[in-house]
This record gives sequence, C-alpha cells and structure tokens, in this order.
Amino acid sequence: VQLQASGGGLVQAGGCLRLSCAASGRTFSSYNMGWFRQAPGKEREFVAAIVTSGASTYYADSVKGRFTISRDNAKNTVYLQMNSLKPEDTAVYYCAATAYGESLIRNPKRYINWGQGTQVTVSS
Repeated sequence: VQLQASGGGLVQAGGCLRLSCAASGRTFSSYNMGWFRQAPGKEREFVAAIVTSGASTYYADSVKGRFTISRDNAKNTVYLQMNSLKPEDTAVYYCAATAYGESLIRNPKRYINWGQGTQVTVSS
C-alpha cells in the first residue's frame, strides 16, 4: 500500500488542523494505521493508531484528549484531527501502515509503509 499524507500547515497555538492520509491499493482495510511525528533533532515518535475496523484507537499521552484518529475504509483514508494545538506539536507528521497486531501498534519499527510526511507548525 502506498500512502500520501496531506493537510499540514501553519496554525496558531490553540488552533486545529485535520491531516489526511490517502492509501492506494485494495488492501488498506487489512492494515492497522498509525500517525507518527518527528521534530528537528528528535527521534520519530508515536502519535496515534487505529486498528483495521476502527473499533480501537491508541494515543500518545501527550496528545490524548486533543487528537482524534479515524479511518474510512471505503475511501482508503485515515485522518488525524488535531485540536488545541501547542507549539510542541510542531513536527513533520507521517502516516504509516502495519500488519502487526495491537501489541506492537506503537512501535514505528513495525510499520512497513510510510507516507512522505506533512509539516505542521504551531506558532505561540
């Protein structure tokens, strides 16, 4: 599956953005999907993930209550709604797909397909 992320931009603190990740291919619904981010000089970190059916979601503590991950399998798309954005959310955001189960869903090393990333910048 090939992934294309979009929706990033520049926003003031307290604002919101909605990221989208469009997937090609007919196997999208068989993958658990995740969002990760990487700030300059830092390692890539887990943000959120969602299982194939959408029934379960997972979040990093730093975004819990502010971000919401969702997916539309009919549209081969996964979303990340980001509210109450903070300057520390500034990073390049990546979507990715994994065939591993929920026990490994937070581990970026278990994701096999990555999108190109979209820049999110939050000004104070």
